[in-house]
Amino acid sequence: MCAGAVLGPGVLTLPSLAAAAAGPASLLAWVVLLAMCVPVAASFAALGARFPDGGGVATYVHRAIGPRAAAVVGWWFYGAVPIGVVAAAWIGGKYVAGAVGWGEAGAACVAGVVLAGSLASNAVGLRMSGRVQLLLGGLLAAVLLCAVVAAAPQVSAANFTPFLPGGWASVGSAASVLFFAFAGWEAASHLAGEFADPVRDLPRVTRRTLAVITVLYLGLAGTTIGALGPDAARTDTPLTELLARGVGSAARPVAAAAALFLTFGAVNAYLAGASRLGAALGRDGAAPRWLAKGGAPGQVPRRSLAVLGTAAVGLGVVAGAGNADLDVLMRATATCLAAVTLAGLAAALVLLPRRTPLWCGVGASAVLTAAVLVFSGRLLVIPVVLAGAALGFLTLRRARARGR
Repeated sequence: MCAGAVLGPGVLTLPSLAAAAAGPASLLAWVVLLAMCVPVAASFAALGARFPDGGGVATYVHRAIGPRAAAVVGWWFYGAVPIGVVAAAWIGGKYVAGAVGWGEAGAACVAGVVLAGSLASNAVGLRMSGRVQLLLGGLLAAVLLCAVVAAAPQVSAANFTPFLPGGWASVGSAASVLFFAFAGWEAASHLAGEFADPVRDLPRVTRRTLAVITVLYLGLAGTTIGALGPDAARTDTPLTELLARGVGSAARPVAAAAALFLTFGAVNAYLAGASRLGAALGRDGAAPRWLAKGGAPGQVPRRSLAVLGTAAVGLGVVAGAGNADLDVLMRATATCLAAVTLAGLAAALVLLPRRTPLWCGVGASAVLTAAVLVFSGRLLVIPVVLAGAALGFLTLRRARARGR
């Protein structure tokens, strides 16, 4: 589940979006974000081992800063998930539709099936979700590695020049959308309470996940630029193009199947983590109390899952009608998740032992995350609105308590 949360659908389309923003220099954004991931992942694993709870980052912020800040963080993540799962499902739909020639309507239908299947899987229970995640994750990693190896002979040094066509600011723009692919540690933190032995298992899982995403992300980013050249910024399905360059057009159905696996795995993991977060928020009084039902370890928070599903379906209808594009959805999700990451890092600076190498790394990652948020521009209004809604709910609940 942790690997599926981080190894998300960003690898399917973000190499192209980043290339469109910064050209070959987008590789710098990939490297910087991967370096930032090390202290982020290590700190969240350390906090999860100390405080295993379905609230995840919100729990850490509650302990470090206070309940009001924790409520805001919880609303940030909970509000971001419906946007993110629609974007993820849409990516999978585009790959399948592109392989069989179904067009935008077909892509929307496939996205709807992915979302419905993930909601059903989570409604049955986390144990089944974990088994599905293990199967999909293994198959996906193999296909992505094959795409990198197949396209490697097509890599040309000429495709890396000019290296910085848009200036240094373009690297920041690329990083702001690429954050979508690096934000899964927040989703995984909500599953800490499900581990039999978090102190032993979380660090081990984190190390393995870091190794997997480093190899796959850098491999895909490098071969997308080196093999596709200028075409990297003009395609919505870079994995398909990589496989086609290395194997031939017969690889297109393989890419579509891989996209479907990856999309389902990511949507499945995010819904699993966020549904438990919603239950934890209801339990702690940061959201309506009825959301708390089913939030205990081993249970299924179906009410929280239903809220997420309803929001995602509504947003999917709006996006399918042409009122939102994929780039905006991914940037909006990345903005909210970057805000969650920054809050989690602030909590880590308070809760973890000070002046250790990990603590210093957390500080550096906090600075980089804040810089990524600056490049989000007007999309920063989304976490601001969610923060206002969270604080408004807490104020209303307190006023009602006084009235009683």
